[in-house]
Amino acid sequence: MNFLRRRLSDSSFVANLPNGYMMDLQRPDNSTSSPVSPATERKQQQPLSQKPPSPSPGTSIFSSISSAMKHTTQAAAGLIEHSASPAPVAQKPKILLVIDDVHTDWAKYFQGKKVNGDFEIRVEQAEFSELNLAAYVTGGCMVDMQVMRNGTKVVRSFKPDFVLIRQHAYSMALGEDFRNLIIGFQYGGVHSVNSLYSIYNFCSKPWVFSQLIKIFNLLGPEKFPLVDQTFFPSHKQMACMVVSAY
Repeated sequence: MNFLRRRLSDSSFVANLPNGYMMDLQRPDNSTSSPVSPATERKQQQPLSQKPPSPSPGTSIFSSISSAMKHTTQAAAGLIEHSASPAPVAQKPKILLVIDDVHTDWAKYFQGKKVNGDFEIRVEQAEFSELNLAAYVTGGCMVDMQVMRNGTKVVRSFKPDFVLIRQHAYSMALGEDFRNLIIGFQYGGVHSVNSLYSIYNFCSKPWVFSQLIKIFNLLGPEKFPLVDQTFFPSHKQMACMVVSAY
């Protein structure tokens, strides 16, 4: 055994062997790794370990900031078209119907004024005799107006949101009873600056005086004096009372 080892270790003996003969004996043991220089090992590992470098959190944040700054710069320079903001929707003006004669121009008193700071006020002015209306349960009140302005007849139809009444709605003169219009405003649910109840009640002066008599009886003549009056249902009863007094 020792002889074979010495012979095989002899370089001249191995060199004289035929090609391929006992090559297995000349190969190093597979379990033993051949010594490799560090430079060669780095060159062998480098192709296997080369991967695209993943961005670090700091790099990602910096890229986002750079992109945002670029976008802001372009926007400031006018390179980016901004979407136009929607134009504010104009609120429909509220219609105020003023019932009064032409001696007072109520439009100038409400010029530039707004309801709740949002709605402009459009004034329509006419007298009782120049108005007609139709009131509905769910449709509100539609007013037809025919007025003379500077010699021109103006005809308009509209739905008033408010009504300001400055004329007496009832008079004993022929054609001066406009209580039906007051009832129409109430029927159509039109808001009134002065109460429609009070306007309708004031159409009858004896009815108003009866309310004053209640206050007279409550407070007494010293605090609430009234002129002594007598009520008759008609002029016929009044004439009979005058004759009987004599």
